Order: sequence, then C-alpha cells, then structure tokens
Amino acid sequence: MSKKHRIFIVDDHPIMRQGLGQLINNEPDMELVGEASDARSGLTGVIESKPHLVIIDISLPGKNGLELIKDLKSRAEGTLMLVHSMHDESLYAERVLRAGARGYIMKHEGGKKVIDAIRRVLRGETFVSPEMSGKILEIFSGRRPSTTDPVEALSDRQFEIFQMIGQGKGTRAIAEGLNVSVKTIDAHRAHIKEKLGLKSGNELVRFAVRWVENQNLS
Repeated sequence: MSKKHRIFIVDDHPIMRQGLGQLINNEPDMELVGEASDARSGLTGVIESKPHLVIIDISLPGKNGLELIKDLKSRAEGTLMLVHSMHDESLYAERVLRAGARGYIMKHEGGKKVIDAIRRVLRGETFVSPEMSGKILEIFSGRRPSTTDPVEALSDRQFEIFQMIGQGKGTRAIAEGLNVSVKTIDAHRAHIKEKLGLKSGNELVRFAVRWVENQNLS
C-alpha cells in the first residue's frame, strides 16, 4: 500500500474529534496522527507530528482557529489546512482562505462530503461549497465589487467577538468562552465601536444583533 496521508485534528469537542478520527482511520489511505483541543497544543502537535493536513475548528478556547491557521502558515510551512466549522460558510470562508487554509466545510455535512473535502485539499485544490465557489473566484481574481459593509474592516478576532455580541452574549460570557480577561474583551469592544463608527455600547449591541439577524435571514 502507498504511504498514508497523515491527518491532525484541532477541535475542542471530544465527540467531534472521535467521530472525525474514526472517519479518517476507516479510509485505507489516511491515518489520524494526532489531535488537540485548543490552538496552543494544536500548534505544538502539528509541528511535532508533521501531518499532511490539519482539520481546524474556528471556535477554540484562547486563540481561535483563524489565528491558528496564520501561525501554522508561518511555522509549519507546506501543511495543508481545512476548516470544519459550525459557523456559516458565507461569514468565514473568505477570511479562512486569506489566512492560509485551503478549504471550508460546515459540520452539518455528512461523512462522505468531509472525506471528499479532505481528498480535494490533499490534491492541492480549494474546497468550498458550490454556492460559495463563484464568490470566492471573484474575490481572489480581483473582480469582486466594492463593499460598503464596515464589518469587513474588523480583524478576525474582532469579527468573532462582534458575532458573539450579536448573539446576545455579554462581556463576561465572551471572555469565558474565549478564555481571555474581561479587560481584553472591553478593549476589543472599544476598537470595534471605533471601526464601526458607533458611540456607545448599546449602539454596538443593537447594530450587532441586527447584523446577525440579517445574516440568518439571507
């Protein structure tokens, strides 16, 4: 048998890691070589195990998946990355690809689709849903029309916090979810308000809630 493709998983849900691991190990040409529940141990594990591909969740304690992608791009050069996330593809696919990943698949997709995404990324292709492929092509060919959405100016971490605000989460809950201090979240909120041209915390909450609701309707 030819050499197996080595896969590493970074996801903070043990059941998800177990399911993906079984899916991968059931393929004759793939093997799971490691797993991690957060970005820090994920980075260390990838550097040590040298996988061909890393499957990464966006929502991780501490550093999020987007930051891990950037770290891996600079410290594990040549390692392919596929994002496997519950977050809607339309919100994150562009950010993920710009950060250095080669694909994005949502967690509601079945095992066959996940394996297909893994194989395509391993072949050097970019994997997104058919609905996103046209938009992604426009973005990276420079033919994308200009946007007036100020949310796109937010950094990846700011965007994550903005979404959590729009989902009704308070500062302390966001801090606990991201494993950072309340002071850090307060600083991010201040920068978000500045970028969005908002004057108060209440304005930020209203704006974020409306934005999230509109995304859910689209």
